[in-house]
Amino acid sequence: MKISIIGIGRVGGALAIALAKNGCEIENLVARKKENAEKIAEIIKSKILTENEFNQIFSDIIFITTQDFEIENVGKSLADKLLNKPTVFHTSGSLSSEVLQNLKKIGCQTGSIHPLVSISDTRLGAERFQDAYFCVEGDDEAVKIAKKIIENLGGKSFSIETKHKTLYHASAVMACGHLVALIDVAIEMLTKCGLDEKDAQGILLPLIKSTIENLSTQTTAAALTGTFARADVETLEKHLEVLSENVSAEVLEVYLQLGNRSAHLAEVQGASAENLKKMREKLSLAKKNLK
Repeated sequence: MKISIIGIGRVGGALAIALAKNGCEIENLVARKKENAEKIAEIIKSKILTENEFNQIFSDIIFITTQDFEIENVGKSLADKLLNKPTVFHTSGSLSSEVLQNLKKIGCQTGSIHPLVSISDTRLGAERFQDAYFCVEGDDEAVKIAKKIIENLGGKSFSIETKHKTLYHASAVMACGHLVALIDVAIEMLTKCGLDEKDAQGILLPLIKSTIENLSTQTTAAALTGTFARADVETLEKHLEVLSENVSAEVLEVYLQLGNRSAHLAEVQGASAENLKKMREKLSLAKKNLK
């Protein structure tokens, strides 16, 4: 299986290393600036091309791993210059395979493969594909090929309808990017107790890890602990009072919004309906007072 990768950033670089390590031949790394791909090319012994050399690509499979806003234009340029009909994938989480329509029109099979992992470093990212889930959609044949590639990487695949791709990506942002933002809010709150940011992060991290570990074996409702799981109205009142005095309206609003969701999970757990009703009323009143 001969592969070319266009766009050698964190995802493209990690994918190149992982695929090469698992027996695939990475023929070409295509980068706007060759120096960006030199370190990866040295590791996997592949040729470096520029975006002006698409007519030199004869691989069976092409991955477009550029930024989202560049994918459609890369697809158009490939359609104009390719001399063969490879299967082409992009790795965007939010865009579907429809963005590759120009390639489909010339006879290429097209699809998208999005790894559900956080890749902040090329080499570490290459290791994280193992046991990771990949979202796959596109032409039937492209999906079949994608699943084989993912299996080769040691990952797990699942498919969704093309029309749901952006909603899928919003879910991923909620679980990853927004999770980091939520933890940042918690750290900010803890610094109000006199701790510096680094210490606050270190103190909260074991708690966060234990919560994630619970979620690996329990439903979200079963994993809920603390004030809302106990339907503890008195503690909620104290929280709202101290938060209104010590944090920004933005931080308080985050607490209120998630409080309502936590109340829902507590209800699923079987917590006191009467107490949960009181908690929702207090959350609602606090939200009105924000405006």
